[in-house]
Amino acid sequence: MIIVGLAVVIVLFMYAYPVFGRRPSKVRQQALSRSPQFVQGKFQNPVPTMMDMGLKTTLSILRDFAKSSPNRRPRKPLTMDAPILQKASQTRVTWFGHSASLLMIDGKALLLDPMFGRAASPFPWFGKGRYSGGLPFEIAQLPVIDAVVLSHDHYDHLDYGSIMKIKNKVNKFLVPLGVGGHLERWGVPPEKIAEYDWWDEFAYDGLTFACTPATHFSGRSLTDRGATLWCSWVIKGMESSVFFSGDSGYSPHFKAIGQKYGPFDVTLMECGQYDMRWADIHMQPEETVQAHMDVKGKLLIPIHWGAFTLAVHDWFDPVERAAKAASLHHVRIATPKIGQTVTVHAEQIPTAAWWK
Repeated sequence: MIIVGLAVVIVLFMYAYPVFGRRPSKVRQQALSRSPQFVQGKFQNPVPTMMDMGLKTTLSILRDFAKSSPNRRPRKPLTMDAPILQKASQTRVTWFGHSASLLMIDGKALLLDPMFGRAASPFPWFGKGRYSGGLPFEIAQLPVIDAVVLSHDHYDHLDYGSIMKIKNKVNKFLVPLGVGGHLERWGVPPEKIAEYDWWDEFAYDGLTFACTPATHFSGRSLTDRGATLWCSWVIKGMESSVFFSGDSGYSPHFKAIGQKYGPFDVTLMECGQYDMRWADIHMQPEETVQAHMDVKGKLLIPIHWGAFTLAVHDWFDPVERAAKAASLHHVRIATPKIGQTVTVHAEQIPTAAWWK
């Protein structure tokens, strides 16, 4: 009886706690089922994706996280630069740590996976927070955001607290299939949300977008894995073409995107939180550089590192390995500090190894 009561409490909590978002209703699932990516009741990758979470692997992960490591986190909060937040016709990228970035293109301001919270968790008040201790700006300083572009619904990319703070400054939310349900629960009007499937192309506010594949998964609770889609994004303006990888393992989709939409003036490419135990859903840094070359990128900005410890590698390992691989393959790479604005077409880009 106690176990049943506890189960009821957990279920009620999951429905009542807004941070978990909202999984698609049965009616919405019927609409989502028309997607080629929706197979046997959930979204799935078209290629076999191994992510062993059996008891043996889970115990090994817990063991490794329990081990002390002097370089799992920085020894002191990371220093940040003051970002350029004003809208501009020049193409600019400002990275805020992890995958959160501000893209200025054709005078439009786009926020990519704006996770501005303390920790990538449904319970952010527990545990250690982001490496920088905060953000290099106040939310009130942000200009009107023409669009928020989301890659998937994991906590390190879609953050309840961040959405609640910025939603009134945002004109449109561009999201993969099913993710709109979370936003609606959090008070974003449905008319401000547009959902897309892989290979959907559309124009918005003078820019051209394509929702493109990624090899990953989704879910915000124990019961909703695969309930929503994940993706990467192509963003094209008058003078610049941008690729945002979202989260992904290395797979043939990068070459397919490069063949259809490349070349790209800049790529924001996942680089961090990897482990051979989940190699199919997160790239190794050398694969990050290869994926950049696959999509025919010109300037690489590694993202998905520098904010949270979500794997057991050294916190600076992603950028060091990516920079080494980029040098080997003669790839132009920018390594900005958190908050440092990169002007994409400028001759000078930040390349200092500031993490050392």
